[in-house]
Amino acid sequence: MEKIVAIIQARMGSSRLPGKVLKEIAGKPMLEHVVERVRQVKTIQQVVVATTIDEADDPLEALCREKSYACYRGSMHDVLDRFYQAAGQYQASVVVRLTADCPLLDPEVVENTLMAFLIGRVDFAANRLPPPFKRTYPIGLDTEICTFEALKRAWNEAGEKYEREHVMPYLYQQEGRFRVLRVENSEDYGNWRLTVDTQEDLDLVRAVFAHFGDQPFKWMDVIHFLELNPEIAKINAGVAHKTVFDVDHRALKNE
Repeated sequence: MEKIVAIIQARMGSSRLPGKVLKEIAGKPMLEHVVERVRQVKTIQQVVVATTIDEADDPLEALCREKSYACYRGSMHDVLDRFYQAAGQYQASVVVRLTADCPLLDPEVVENTLMAFLIGRVDFAANRLPPPFKRTYPIGLDTEICTFEALKRAWNEAGEKYEREHVMPYLYQQEGRFRVLRVENSEDYGNWRLTVDTQEDLDLVRAVFAHFGDQPFKWMDVIHFLELNPEIAKINAGVAHKTVFDVDHRALKNE
């Protein structure tokens, strides 16, 4: 029987907003929001936080212990290795890759992407791929899914630094290497930015949570709120999104 494991990538050493994954949003650390949202995905059997062995990430492990979250600590810059080792430790047959800087992640979007993956019987599925493909979901709802066997092959064969840091490019970049499925939204909301990589992003997300309070909300509720409040939508309008080819300069210094 398949074991579906969500692995949430997290570390304190963000280059643009250090410590962002523990920044408080509506009274809780960002990471807690992400884990609790992922736990709402019924098809996922286990949620694991994958952080690094760097001592700066000790507070992440401490939070996981406090909240009884499964936690794996591995390589700082070879994130593909970190995912592979975590997936192996928790005996995953299907791996769902998510990141800890997406507190507006929608469980329904993750579920729909996962069901498309399972029904399609593919090696890899995602609700966004880098250009030339057009993103139709907002930045911050990104979900990538692969079989453990495909992840193992990528772990063995991927050699480029960006392939190791961004985990899954090896699975989709060369046509025909794997069976790949791209899951699209019926309408194009790809220009909206709902992730947290800068202070501006954090300010916008805090405004969203302050508006909705304790009531549950979906990603389209957020879009409607921002459409009705353009002054809030403008908060992070000028933030440039990183690409899959960006490599952390701190990793290069370690060579």
